Amino acid sequence: LFFLLLSRPAELLVSNDLDTLLPNYLVHKLKRIPIVYDSHEYFTATPELVNRPKIQRIWKWIEKRIVPKLKNCITVNASIARLYEQEYHVPFKIVRNIPQVSHNNRVPARAELGLPEDKKIILIQGSGINVERGAEEAVEAMQYLENVLLLIVGGGDVLPLLKKMVNELALQKKVKFVPRQTPARLARYTANADIGLTIDKDTNINYKYSLPNKLFDYIYAGVPVLASPLVELSAIIRKYNIGDFIENHDPKHIAAAIENMLQDKPRMLLYKANTYKAAADLNWENEKQTLVQIFSEYA
Repeated sequence: LFFLLLSRPAELLVSNDLDTLLPNYLVHKLKRIPIVYDSHEYFTATPELVNRPKIQRIWKWIEKRIVPKLKNCITVNASIARLYEQEYHVPFKIVRNIPQVSHNNRVPARAELGLPEDKKIILIQGSGINVERGAEEAVEAMQYLENVLLLIVGGGDVLPLLKKMVNELALQKKVKFVPRQTPARLARYTANADIGLTIDKDTNINYKYSLPNKLFDYIYAGVPVLASPLVELSAIIRKYNIGDFIENHDPKHIAAAIENMLQDKPRMLLYKANTYKAAADLNWENEKQTLVQIFSEYA
């Protein structure tokens, strides 16, 4: 990356995450090109590095020597910004991963997507459906629910385990897997859900302070949310009153939380109505203004 950047003309360097920062910073110094650092997570606390302490120390060494020297830094939410600011005493601006809203409001019939018309649909979606993010317990919870389908759309490292669990627990009629979709097609599945799940576990800093894209996808689709009481998730769900929370990851408790939401129709209608109010605030047109302000400094 260093030699590629060195050989290319540029008026601004944007370093996406710590693993690109060193070459960007060196070229910034050598060619006197402005640099913006965009950290998509608290990089040195990712599971891949926490479990490799020697490698983690190398990345931390790089971070400590460069980040305090930077003028414009961005991250994905207030909690992670606060961690960086406390550590390095430089401000981090916030640009959340809010996707652009599609203006195609047609919701396809479930039959078009191969989904049942006579069951409630509980949805987990995303490209990072990984181990220890609650999907295992969601599958187990389906043992205790009737007339409900768990729809899992996307990819991730836990999918082979989930499929094995479905076979072992004889849940083939209660759990359906759909591979990764284009954003437009994914939105069609999202719009047909009754509840959207985002039940990450508080097992590391990045999960504790996670703000998954799927939360905003659920909001735009008008889908009430059942979530873990994680800091950033709680702030949005409670502010707009768009869903409920699990208290723990016991599969029976998750099943009961799902059942309670589905049975309370007035509350579900209120959550759904509030998603439209949330969508009016939480949209890319508003969120991108921080980027516009930063980049305009270099125009």
